[in-house]
Amino acid sequence: MSFSPPGQVAPGSPHPPTTTGAPMTATDVTGARTSEAAGVITGARDRIAALDDRIIGLIQERIAVSAVIQEARITSGGRRVNLSREMEILDHYRQALGKPGTPLAMTLLELCRGRI
Repeated sequence: MSFSPPGQVAPGSPHPPTTTGAPMTATDVTGARTSEAAGVITGARDRIAALDDRIIGLIQERIAVSAVIQEARITSGGRRVNLSREMEILDHYRQALGKPGTPLAMTLLELCRGRI
């Protein structure tokens, strides 16, 4: 059995090594105290990663749709940003998600501005 120096991944190991050079176990990676809990955490993290990928895809789609709206508004002689609409969006996110919804909506609006 070969060990990698600390800070390097052991060949064939899905996890980085511990400070002793031994590959980390699932409980090391998750912080769980039992292998059963580590399995639950690993599965839940995989689900979160899949959700994050879907969320990123939806944000990218939202950016594209926003660009169509901005282009139509500018082409018709209007302004790129409609502040009253942005206020509606901020309120919608705040009502749905509570106080943290507002900065989330502001980040989405920032991502969607000026893409044309």
